[in-house]
Amino acid sequence: MDNLRLRKERICSVPVEEFVRRIKDFHGAFAPGVMLGGYMVDLAYQHLPPGDILFDALSETRSCLPDAIQLLTPCTIGNGWLRVLDLGKFALSLYDKHRGDGVRVLIDPAKLGLFPEIKTWFFKLKPKQGQDLDVLLEEIHAAASQICGTMPVKLKPEFLTPRHRAGFRICPVCRKSYPAADGDRCRPCGGEAPYL
Repeated sequence: MDNLRLRKERICSVPVEEFVRRIKDFHGAFAPGVMLGGYMVDLAYQHLPPGDILFDALSETRSCLPDAIQLLTPCTIGNGWLRVLDLGKFALSLYDKHRGDGVRVLIDPAKLGLFPEIKTWFFKLKPKQGQDLDVLLEEIHAAASQICGTMPVKLKPEFLTPRHRAGFRICPVCRKSYPAADGDRCRPCGGEAPYL
């Protein structure tokens, strides 16, 4: 990883080496998907209109892309500006939080022909142990965002509504607080608890 031939020296104004360090610190280990996600976020920024718009983000997978978004934008799951809608697509969108206009960035399988290690990783053609991480990383840096496609998007109105809780109640079953909008009892007492 030290002798990389970089196509870009920065991702969203962050030096590539610094972004690699951030990935390791945040994700727990280096992850090719977060690295590739960084190039995707960078490309999305390039397609946002100029000026200071307030934008939200949408990840269409729960794997890796949410981490890249959180590392490179002000959008996090915690502040509610990042939504994860697990559609099984390695795609993300940045969009105006009030109007819903934005850009969607995704991996274009038709563009993977020149990057066989990325293709192998993306389609899981070999087990993780059989992949060459150094070659994969070099290909990711060489490809940068040229393996991506972009398209303008407009999000549905239900994705633009503020996600504020209206208030809390005490559950009559467990006697703990819960969001009042959930009904006459908390969701766990209604059968949605993940615990045995």
